Amino acid sequence: MASLSSQLSVMALVFLVLFMENSSAQLSSNFYSKSCPNLLQTVQSAVKSAIAKETRMGASLLRLFFHDCFVNGCDGSILLDDTSSSKGEKTAAPNFKSARGYEVVDKIKKAVEKVCPGVVSCADVLAITARDSVTILGGPNWTVKLGRRDAKTASQGAANNSIPAPTSSLSSLTSRYNALGLSAKDMVALSGAHTIGLARCTSFRARIYNETNIDSSFAQTRQKKCPTSSGDNKLAPLDLQSPTAFDNSYFKNLVNNKGLLHSDQVLFNGGSTDSIVKKYSSSQSSFASDFAAAMIRMGDISPLTGSNGEIRKNCRKKN
Repeated sequence: MASLSSQLSVMALVFLVLFMENSSAQLSSNFYSKSCPNLLQTVQSAVKSAIAKETRMGASLLRLFFHDCFVNGCDGSILLDDTSSSKGEKTAAPNFKSARGYEVVDKIKKAVEKVCPGVVSCADVLAITARDSVTILGGPNWTVKLGRRDAKTASQGAANNSIPAPTSSLSSLTSRYNALGLSAKDMVALSGAHTIGLARCTSFRARIYNETNIDSSFAQTRQKKCPTSSGDNKLAPLDLQSPTAFDNSYFKNLVNNKGLLHSDQVLFNGGSTDSIVKKYSSSQSSFASDFAAAMIRMGDISPLTGSNGEIRKNCRKKN
């Protein structure tokens, strides 16, 4: 009986190891090495072209990947247009009049379809595009894991509830990231994506007029272009110092109480993440390496693989 029990234990252990290996191998860096060998250079070329036309597009494309992964996983659902029977993520509160770059993703997908029709998912195109946007703007490089498939549906309700708001507290941010398997360090590093891009007046008005943990001259500068009762869509750089360069200025700003969003400044406000912000503010290399690692982990959130989902021909609609 002892021998049989030992055999069963060994078999169970082998099964567990195989299961874990299979789970972690669902996505891989060489997923398209044979089916679409020119994928990476095709995407990179298209992203370079888009950013050359409008530098801000790099931040917009990176944000699309964030907002996709935070809603039911990295499945390309944010790219689906609304239909007569279904309201999707594009018109959810965190994305409406805010998320942008959909036309650029269409162009990138079209270029990919030319070299490998029906092979590469929109979800994977987004993942590669996010990485390329960062590296082109001077940020770190990382190996993107691939093999995601595309969702056939999108949920406006899930988007409204899943994407952290610019008014979020530190505790709510930490809880949301933890629920996705991301640590506090991941959260701070990923927040560093705000070293590029612009924000709408409506998302930071309350901070620049009502909050006290803000540099007064910085608040006055922002108030000039964001009135108290109008101009909701007027834009301001999330990083005043270098809004088109992917560097660690965002964290230097936080240390000086110059975070534009409430959800930025809570990362450095006498709380548990202050030390991480300080580290990144003084070490560009630490931020870069941690950001790259966190992006890989974020890309692992609930991907559709195997026979789940589909490979959309048009990122805006299911096949």
